[in-house]
Amino acid sequence: MCSVTARDPDWRQNGTVVYSLLPSDVNGVPVSSFLSINGDTGVIHAVRTFDYEQFRSFKVHVVARDNGSPPLSSNVTVRVFITDENDNSPQILYPAPAGNSLMTEMVPKAALAGSLVSKVIAVDADSGQNAWLSYQIVKSTDPGLFTIGLQGGEIRAQRDISESDSMKQNLVISVKDNGQPSLSATCDVYLLISDNLAEVPELKDMAYEDSSKLTSYLIIALVSVSTFFLTFIILILAVRFCRSRKPRMLFDGAVAIPSAYFPPNYAEVDGAGTLRSSYNYDAYLTTGSRTSDFKFARSYNDSTLPADQTLTRCPDTLLEGSSITLNTAGESIEVRQN
Repeated sequence: MCSVTARDPDWRQNGTVVYSLLPSDVNGVPVSSFLSINGDTGVIHAVRTFDYEQFRSFKVHVVARDNGSPPLSSNVTVRVFITDENDNSPQILYPAPAGNSLMTEMVPKAALAGSLVSKVIAVDADSGQNAWLSYQIVKSTDPGLFTIGLQGGEIRAQRDISESDSMKQNLVISVKDNGQPSLSATCDVYLLISDNLAEVPELKDMAYEDSSKLTSYLIIALVSVSTFFLTFIILILAVRFCRSRKPRMLFDGAVAIPSAYFPPNYAEVDGAGTLRSSYNYDAYLTTGSRTSDFKFARSYNDSTLPADQTLTRCPDTLLEGSSITLNTAGESIEVRQN
C-alpha cells in the first residue's frame, strides 16, 4: 500500500531503525487484522481486502525505533482511504423477484397514452456513479404498448389501449448500474388489462378452488369434533352403567347381613327349627362390636348349652327389655327385645 522511511544519524546499531505498528482498533477489530508492516523496510501491506460499504477510512500509527541503549523512537500517523468498487448488483424492491410472489397490476381498459400503470423500484449498495441505475424493457407481450422511464422506472402506456390488445401483458425489466464493469438485475412485471377481476377466468377458478378447500376443511373439523364428543359421552355412560351393576355390600361403614340368614349351627326355639318371625332381627356388624345389635362373645363355660341341645320356651312371655341367649358351637348370641 505505502511505505514509511526514517533516518538516524547514529553509527552502527544506534542508527539501525526498526518499524512497528502501535496497537489500535478499526471498528472494534485490531488494526493488525487489516495491515502489516515490514520491520526492516517500513513497507505497509494489506492483510485482507477492504469493503467501502463497511468503512471508508481509518488511521494507523507507525513507530520507528533504533537499537541504541536506551532506544529512541519517533512515530507517524498514516491515514488509509478506501475507494468504492462496483461490487454490488442492483437490488429490486418492487415488484418482488420471480419465485417469491406473483404480483399483478390492474390496467383500466380506458387507459390513454402516457398513463402511469406501474413502477419498478431498485437500489444499489454502491456509491457514486456505481449506484446510478437505468431501466429498460427487455421483453414484452406487445412491444409497442408500454414504455419505461430510463432513470425513474415508471411504466406508462405508450398508446391508447384498445379492445384488440391482449388482456394479460408480461414485461421483463432490466436494471443496470453505471459501474465498470456494469452489473444488472431483471424482474417480471405482470399487467392485467381489465376493469374487474371477475372477468378473468383463471381468477374465477382460483377463487372457486379456495372456497371449496375451505368448505372441506370446515366439514372435516366439524365431523372430528362431533365424533370426539359422542365418544366421550358413550364412555361416561358406560362407566356409570358398570358401576351401577356392582353389588353395594358396604354402606355407612357397616356390613349388612340379611334377616333371612342364619348360621348353619343355630339353636332351635320351641321346636320350630328357627326363631319366631317376631324375633327376626337384621344385624349390622361394624368395627366396634360392642355397639352392634347382636353381641358375639366366645364362651367356654361348662354351663353353656351344647350345640345339639335346644332351648325351651319359658312359660312367661318375653317382656320388654328381656333377652334370650343362644349358644351355637361355642358362640353365645344374646338377643334383646326392646
